[in-house]
This record gives sequence, structure tokens and C-alpha cells, in this order.
Amino acid sequence: MSYLAERKPHAVLTPYPVQGHINPLFNLAKLLHHRGFHITFVHTEYNHKRLLKSRGPNAFDGLSDFHFETIPDGLPSIEGESGDVSQDIPALSESIRKNFLHPFRDLLARLNNSATAGLIPPVTCLVSDFCMTFSIQAAQELALPIVLLCPASASTFMSFVHFQTLLDKGIIPLKDESYLTNGYLDTKVDWIPGMQNFRLKDLPDFMRTTDPNATMLQFAIELADRSHRASAIVFNTFNELERDVLSALSSIYPSLYPIGPFPSFLNQTPESHLESLGSNLWTEDTMCLQWLESKEPRSVVYVNFGSITVMSPEQLLEFAWGLANSKKPFLWIIRPDLVIGGSVILSSEFINEISSRGLIASWCSQEHVLNHPSIGGFLTHCGWNSTIESISAGVPMLCWPFFADQLTNCRSICNEWDIGMQIDTNGKREEVEKLINELMVGEKGKKMRQKTMELKKRAEEDTRPGGCSYMNLDKVIKEVLLKQ
Repeated sequence: MSYLAERKPHAVLTPYPVQGHINPLFNLAKLLHHRGFHITFVHTEYNHKRLLKSRGPNAFDGLSDFHFETIPDGLPSIEGESGDVSQDIPALSESIRKNFLHPFRDLLARLNNSATAGLIPPVTCLVSDFCMTFSIQAAQELALPIVLLCPASASTFMSFVHFQTLLDKGIIPLKDESYLTNGYLDTKVDWIPGMQNFRLKDLPDFMRTTDPNATMLQFAIELADRSHRASAIVFNTFNELERDVLSALSSIYPSLYPIGPFPSFLNQTPESHLESLGSNLWTEDTMCLQWLESKEPRSVVYVNFGSITVMSPEQLLEFAWGLANSKKPFLWIIRPDLVIGGSVILSSEFINEISSRGLIASWCSQEHVLNHPSIGGFLTHCGWNSTIESISAGVPMLCWPFFADQLTNCRSICNEWDIGMQIDTNGKREEVEKLINELMVGEKGKKMRQKTMELKKRAEEDTRPGGCSYMNLDKVIKEVLLKQ
């Protein structure tokens, strides 16, 4: 083995095993690879199968310094399951707490055996999703530095940090189910540092429970607590966007670095042999990019509710007719498991109505779509990746948050940054139509577009040499990941 290969730092990256967490860690892996790291990216066996199905069995052949490994997820396989759906989040989270450490230890031992045989460089550091806190223990056992990536916003992380306080103050658990609808959730929580205008209903919805031991509530409390033991925590955000909350978090976690947004970073990184390497677990429909070519600049509404949001057939119809009645061109991503209880059936009347101006696809490369000149607005569930990608592309948003951190992101988008408008939970067709028109051609839409473009510019500045995020990434690499 050459002296050079021996000296190459080797990072093992482990995402929480759902699409929205895989994407940002994968982007960070590309950035580290660009800075000279040998990469091992760890999927669950279930997701690796999906990846090979979506990208082709030979998608990852021939990469000498960017490897993929797998560990089991500890979940029973469900009879009749297609193997192409997002898994149940509470069950997955519970399994991560109980079942992941041992196979992960075994994997690290296997990698180090390969290093002894001179096949790869020895593992020098771990980079994990902040939900995969078992890897902190593995890092401590091997005396390796570990960086946690928070794939959510800084405000979401700050909310998790204060879930225990909500319990201690008796604000949660909710006394009973009626508290979800009686106005209780409008209570202000302006005592959370850096989050002055937030209400209970704007916090991640894991706290909306009558059970103090609910899996997701305890999972969030545990990860905020364990994160103190990491060598550093990094965020896919930037100073301009979340200055107050990042500053407040820094006093709780001293080694905290905003190093985003990753899309802006990668857009400014020279092309490499990793360009074609993707992380989508569903097969991408490339036709939609060709279709966008035929549309006027900023004329198309892009609609995508992410990888986990589900809706009823009735809800889907309201969105469908809201889009149709707006008379605006639209590209709508309807993934196979979007509708509760099975397949999507849209009437021939609807298909005829939209034939000249609407396109429905099953999945796409979202960053490519958002950056296409014909996209004028984004109807989104407000996942953090979608939020950051929309800002990086300068596209304003229509928000329909579904669960988890999407409610927190929606509050920031609409009330803190003024780059989006919220659709009511019931999302009736008349409201959808009205807000689409406001977004695309109204005065408010124009102002939001201007603000989004300003944020896009700041994101680009932050991720250029000399910018805050750029310097933070340098610091994390030099002071944490390369620390012997």
C-alpha cells in the first residue's frame, strides 16, 4: 500500500435510515471526500437494497475511496411489503436504541481488519446523524473523534434540548386528547432562548402526547442529552438564517458549527467522479426536467410532500383541484406510498383539465428541479432539506407541514423569514388555488421571492472561501476530524 493511502483520513458516516436524513449526510460525505477523506457510508440492509434497485446494481462499482457498507436494522420484515416504502419511524427509533450498537462495532472491527491487510486506510473518525447516538459509544471505545450532523434546523434542535424542561414545568404531557384542539397549543413558549415568537404548536409534534414516556419524546430528550458527548455538532444551516438560536445553542454546546447549506457548497465545488453518485431510494423520473424546458421562466409550481408525509385520498383530491383551478403549470411528485391505504386514482376529468399544463411524476432529483429556471414556487411539507434546498435555489414556498420538525420550519419560513405562506391543515381546494395564485403572481409572492433571493445570495457567500460556513467546515476538519 502506498504511503499516501496510509495517510488518508478515513471517515465512517452513518445516517438515520430514512431519505430525509440520508441526503444531507451523503452531501457532507461528498464534501469530506473532496477534502481528501476516504469515505465509508453505512446504510441499513433494507435501504441499500432500495438504493441498488433505484440506481442500478452496478451504481457503486469502481469507486476506490468511497465505499458503502450495511448493517441490519433489527426490524422484522413485513409479509407482503414491497420493500420500497419508508419504515415506521417510532419502530425504527426504538430499534436504533436497542439493536444498532453491536453490528456497528462489528463493522468497525471489519474495516480495521481490512486496514491491517493494507486494503483501505484505518478508520480515523466517525460522522453520524444526531439520531444515531450509539455511535458516540463506539467512538469512545475506539478513542476516535466523532462529529454529529443535525439534519434538522437549529430551532428544532433547541426544541429537543427543552423537551425535558417542558416536562419539568408540567406543560407536557397533555392532560388529555382535548388539549390538541382546545387552544392549549397556542400557548407561547417565548422562554426558549433564540426562539422568541414560538408557540407550543410550533414545536416538533413529538411533545403532543399524553404519555411522558412516549417513544419519540424520550428519543428526542435522549439525543439532546447524549449530544454533549460528541466531539462536535454540525448543522446544515448558516448564520444569516438562524443567528439567534445558533448563538444561544453555542453556550450549551461549545463545539457547534453551522456548515451549510450543503446545496450551495456543492454547487461551488469543482466537479468530480462523484457527480453521478446519488442517494435517492426511489427511482428518479428524468422526464420531468425535459418537460420543464418547455415552460416559461418562474411559471411552474413544484409540488412535493417529501419522503414520509402521507395524506388521505380526500386530501389529495383537494390539492389536485386546487392546483388545476389555479390554471398555473405544475410539476407534482406523487410517490408510491403518499396516499394512506393504497394507490392514487385521479379522475379522467382532472387528467383532461391539466393535460396541457400539469405533470405528475413518482420521484425526482429535487435540487435539479428547484434550480430549474422555470420553477417559480414550491408547495412543500417543510422538511428541513426541502427548506434549505428551496432557499439555496431562491424559490419561495407554500407550506403544508405534516409532522415532526416540519411545524417548526413552517413557523420560521412564514413568520421569521417571510419567504412562505401556510396552507390551513385541512387544505381546501379554494384556499390552495388562492394561495398558489398569490405565490406565483401576487404582491406578497413577489416580496417573498425577493427575500428568498437575498437569502440565497447570503448562503452562497457563506459557503465560499472566506465565508462563515466554509471556515467552519475547515475548522471541523482540522481541529476535530484530523485530531489524532
